Amino acid sequence: MSIEAVRAYMKERGREQDVLEFPVSSATVELAAQALNTQPARIAKTLSFKTPEEGCLLLVAAGDGKIDNRKFRETFGFKAKMLSFDEVEPMTGHGVGGVCPFANPEGVQVYLDESLRRFETVYPACGSGNSAIKLTCEELENLSNAAGWVDVCKGWQPDESV
Repeated sequence: MSIEAVRAYMKERGREQDVLEFPVSSATVELAAQALNTQPARIAKTLSFKTPEEGCLLLVAAGDGKIDNRKFRETFGFKAKMLSFDEVEPMTGHGVGGVCPFANPEGVQVYLDESLRRFETVYPACGSGNSAIKLTCEELENLSNAAGWVDVCKGWQPDESV
């Protein structure tokens, strides 16, 4: 089970005690916000996309961000196509609802969206549909071994229309 993989991953980094598990589902942005008693935008959702090489790219974005297809294509050089339900677990190491930027298979690149930077702390999942961890953006960047920061989401800036 992938929460165990994330716990082991966090233990190697001295953070296993920070992994939170809930008696209720946190598999969606709204459910995670309820479980954590926080605003949905602070949920760091991890979206999984198919790469042209039949690999996987993970994008961690604020809960209120939506993919801007033009920005995505300009940034990554291919069309944003999310993994199918059946592809998610084999390609990310985590089931739908628990996909996270930790303990992923080799070769999976993680990118962080600028929509997260407006928060002091955010909450990504930890490999299951009822888990999370509270991290600063710097901690998220380090613990996820992020390949970099990108700006590929829309709808989260106050002056922006979706």
